[in-house]
Order: sequence, then C-alpha cells, then structure tokens
Amino acid sequence: MSRQDRLVTDKEELIEIIRRCQVIHIGIHDGEDIYVIPMNYGYTWEDGELTFYLHGALEGKKIDLLKKNGRIGFAVDCDHELVEGKMPCQFVFKFASVAGTGTARILEEPQEKIQAMERLMRQYSNREFAFTERLVSIVSLIQVKVDTFTGRIRK
Repeated sequence: MSRQDRLVTDKEELIEIIRRCQVIHIGIHDGEDIYVIPMNYGYTWEDGELTFYLHGALEGKKIDLLKKNGRIGFAVDCDHELVEGKMPCQFVFKFASVAGTGTARILEEPQEKIQAMERLMRQYSNREFAFTERLVSIVSLIQVKVDTFTGRIRK
C-alpha cells in the first residue's frame, strides 16, 4: 500500500468500520471475468475470526457461481464525504473501508440459516426477530469465512 498513513491495523477499529457500513460488495470468479454485486450483510467477530452472512434468492447467477467456486473478494466502505479544494487536484474524499478475501458456502441447515438471519438483521436493527424454518427456507443464506482483510481510512 502506498499510503501507510491510511492503513487501519487495529482489529477493533476495523470491526467498528464494518459495523458502520451498510453494503458489502462481493466479487465472484465467473470464468474469465469477475462478477461483482452489492449485498446486505451481517457479521460476527468471534475468537479473532471475521465471518459475514449474506442473503439472496434461492437461485440465480450468484448462487450458481458460488456453488462452482466459493472463493470471493469483498469490500465495505462508508463515511463518505467530499472535501472540495480550490483546484481539482485538491478535492479529496473522506472514507473508511475494509476489504479482503474469504470462502463462501451456502448454508443448508435451518438452524444455521436462522442464526445467519439474526446476525444479518442485527446489522440494521436493534430489534429482535423470530425466524422460523419456513421463513428461512425461501432465501439462500451464505456464510463467508474471511481469510484476510485490511482497512483504510481517510479522515
């Protein structure tokens, strides 16, 4: 990284960025191309391990690709603010981001899917929700075990 002053190394600060953000972009290998899509997410940070939980339709391109190859790249970013300068090259953009790689798997067990939905909803609401097997049977839930991640911030 060329700008070491923007690097975030403190794990608690990285998790705080993930907590503040709202959308994760995942990149999935699609033959010769990369398929990138934005998604909502939940996460856990347990015993030094970061795991994301995503949801989507039961079928489609994303699910097909993940079944073939679960390796993904991801990025979350937030705290966007344009700071204008006197000249074009003096314009800057404040941000915070976390990016990395991981392995995704589609959850099959109803209890795993319920826990994933609870984690996902925790990201967007302070309320508790009751999920049933029937409710989680109509969506795909994806667990991403993160291998590597780094953060950057410009204040």
